[in-house]
Amino acid sequence: MSAAPCARACLVVDDSRVVRKLARRMLEGHGFAVEEAEDGARALDACRRAMPACVLLDWNMPVMNGLDFLKALREEFGPDNPPVVFCTTENDIGRIAQAIEHGAQEFIMKPFDQQILLGKLAQVGLA
Repeated sequence: MSAAPCARACLVVDDSRVVRKLARRMLEGHGFAVEEAEDGARALDACRRAMPACVLLDWNMPVMNGLDFLKALREEFGPDNPPVVFCTTENDIGRIAQAIEHGAQEFIMKPFDQQILLGKLAQVGLA
């Protein structure tokens, strides 16, 4: 089962409404369509409905954390699509390695700005 990604659509997954709104503003200002999810379970449902071109993903969330979402996403939809950029306060190198090992393409530390976000999206082929 594989939904075709919607070009220029980004799913922002974070339990912080403020972070979701900030990322939305940055992304929409550069032509991205944005959908939001406050936890990994809702994000997985959103991907099943319409696969985004990329996922901006928080690590620490209720219901289903970012790593568990990433594992489920890769198991269901394959190893590469959509590109996932972890966006979190987690700065432990072991955690970063774990995210990359399970299929994240990039990592952004919070707080981030528009330049950092767009730079990471360019690195995964989207900006």
